[in-house]
Amino acid sequence: MDRLSQIQSPILSEISEFKKIFDDSMHSPNFLLNSALAHIQQKNGKMMRPILLFLTARLFGSVPTEALHAAASLELLHTASLVHDDVVDESTERRGQLSVNAIFNNKVSVLVGDYLLATSLVHAGKTVNYRTIDLISRLGQDLADGEILQLSNISSPDFSELAYFEVIRKKTAALFASCTKAGALSVHVNDEQAELARLLGEYIGICFQIKDDIFDYYESSEIGKPTGIDMLEGKLTLPALYVLNSGKYPQLETLAHEVKQGTATSDDIIKLIEGIKEGGGIGYAETIMDEYRNKAMELLARFPESDVRRSLEVYIDYVIERTK
Repeated sequence: MDRLSQIQSPILSEISEFKKIFDDSMHSPNFLLNSALAHIQQKNGKMMRPILLFLTARLFGSVPTEALHAAASLELLHTASLVHDDVVDESTERRGQLSVNAIFNNKVSVLVGDYLLATSLVHAGKTVNYRTIDLISRLGQDLADGEILQLSNISSPDFSELAYFEVIRKKTAALFASCTKAGALSVHVNDEQAELARLLGEYIGICFQIKDDIFDYYESSEIGKPTGIDMLEGKLTLPALYVLNSGKYPQLETLAHEVKQGTATSDDIIKLIEGIKEGGGIGYAETIMDEYRNKAMELLARFPESDVRRSLEVYIDYVIERTK
């Protein structure tokens, strides 16, 4: 049994039910809108976030219908944010295929994102759980806040690790934390259990983002984005920040400032990437990722041994060992 099959094995029926709900949400009688939605669905991904939500619900009890709608709401909100992010970042590629704005235009992309956001709210309402609706609404705020914080960091001359973690907590970790907390809330846990679930998701989300950031330092057609794309957008991630803050590589600091200013050439970015690798930036990022992996495993250790707990443990290791 491969890892993904092992992860999904306790919740196969729930995944099947979720797919029907989600697929129905991605159809419209409007031809142009439906064309854009169909394009987005060509790259559905591995449903890592809905799977996490269902496994967490099972960790505390069962997976009620409420959890299916919460998962649909969160996945639609996430998809909406990606469509809007591609417009903001002027990206032409998403998950190895052309982005919505590259095929249609920015106007259509913004409106498609708005439609997905509105549909997310419909499913949030179907949970009929005020705590879940509040959670999803606040996540929408966090995702937008994180994007704006990231733009602020690009214009800042500082190489702040603190600011980096503030961004990824809002842009990525908040989404994973909302999945685990929504899963727990769907079976009506108490506040202490809900917070434990939220922390579990936050730690996993931080691991996920650090791994994504490491990918940016290597060329791979599997990953679906070219090496250095973050730097081309003016973003400096954890490997770079560690090396730049060491004070040992002033020549790299000059290149990093050019990245932030948007004046760095492709050759400059290649030099910066090579310098970061030589300076131990990748190893440092992997060490921090492992620390958060261990924190997540410690939270899971509070639960009795079960197939669900084992699936979550494999899920965490999959996040940090994946190749794309």
